Amino acid sequence: MLEIGVLTWLVTIGLVIALLAVDLVLAAVRPHRVGFAEATAWSVFYVLVAIGFGVWFMLAYGGEAGTEYFAGYIVEKSLSVDNLFVFVIIMTTFAVPEEHQHKVLTFGIVLALLMRALFIAVGATLLSLFSFMFLVFGLILIFTAVQLFRHRDEDPDVENNVVVKAARRVLPTTEDYVGGRLVTRVDGRRMVTPLFVVLVAIGGVDLLFALDSIPAVFGVTEEAYIVFAANAFALLGLRALFFLVKGLLDRLVYLSAGLALILAFIGVKLILHWAHVDLDPAVPEIPTPLSLGVIIGILVVVTVASLLKTRRDPSAKAHPGSLRAHPRDTENDT
Repeated sequence: MLEIGVLTWLVTIGLVIALLAVDLVLAAVRPHRVGFAEATAWSVFYVLVAIGFGVWFMLAYGGEAGTEYFAGYIVEKSLSVDNLFVFVIIMTTFAVPEEHQHKVLTFGIVLALLMRALFIAVGATLLSLFSFMFLVFGLILIFTAVQLFRHRDEDPDVENNVVVKAARRVLPTTEDYVGGRLVTRVDGRRMVTPLFVVLVAIGGVDLLFALDSIPAVFGVTEEAYIVFAANAFALLGLRALFFLVKGLLDRLVYLSAGLALILAFIGVKLILHWAHVDLDPAVPEIPTPLSLGVIIGILVVVTVASLLKTRRDPSAKAHPGSLRAHPRDTENDT
């Protein structure tokens, strides 16, 4: 286990909070449509920050720790692209004006970081106390992979999401976005705006993705600090990446299948680790450099195959995938 000092934790968390604060200030002070050039500049900036942190971490804590960080970062970055699919669907479903999408995404990333920090703390504690949790996490990832692959050509049913329906039923909601406010008064009555409901929807999505991504990154490293850093730096670039690639997402037709393969691979890696520790040391483990190579290889193949597919068939459209069939689909199947 790495000896990560309190000062290192505080500086890392402070850096993440500072970068988030910049996003929040920009979203609140100057709401605007984010163009391609701006999105590209911010995306490059966040990638360079993540790489710079990885280089420092590798020099400070060794090559193995650095490899684990970069593997975790790539896993979380690839899974975050699936987040973007769902964000696009949510933005479209609720007709969020472009000048307010920046704010929604930034708040969504804050919610995601808070949820994942909680899951990281719980996951790290469980893994340190009970080694069989590696088996549990592995089975969760394999189940998720199977479900995602089965429903890879579907979209999440945002309108029928239980949390969203409850929020709309319980909270009085205005018809328009009221200048991007979350809460307002209409005829003396306090009401929430559709932007608040959008944040509820994104929060629910963040919760579901945290349930998958945290076990996935723990399959790469057991270090809570690396898990946090990989998640944080992958999510920080999500806002800019949304505006950069939202027009290209429809072309990644095989992304869901590729992510299913990555989750299944990491699930097998976790189960082998559990068997190596609890059953027999002779059970082989999958080394982190091999994991990194497999993950990058799958992403490259998926991206190239997707672009070739959409080039031959322009009507082909990508979907983020769903962990369950929609009720109407189930009825049609019967």
